[in-house]
Amino acid sequence: MSRTCDHQAVIQQVVPSAKGCEECLASGDWWVHLRLCRSCGHVGCCDDSPNKHATAHYHASHHPIIEGYDPPEGWGWCYVDETFVDLPNRTPQLGPIKRWV
Repeated sequence: MSRTCDHQAVIQQVVPSAKGCEECLASGDWWVHLRLCRSCGHVGCCDDSPNKHATAHYHASHHPIIEGYDPPEGWGWCYVDETFVDLPNRTPQLGPIKRWV
């Protein structure tokens, strides 16, 4: 059974906050993939990355929807409902810096 998401109304067209994971760029750390918050534009690293900054941003902000952003992948995910969501548009990529080992 597929789950539904009741949070699509909060999806915004955003400007990415950085060309890579904000926190990893500040600390000099690395990431695997990037995720973009579709409420505020925060760019964080995915859960396959050591620091999981996108999920940390969700827990701190309660912004529910992220977009796969490395490269712009066009899919959305709702943390609250734990399901993929259709996004109304893709966010143009600003040219992220690749940071993985």
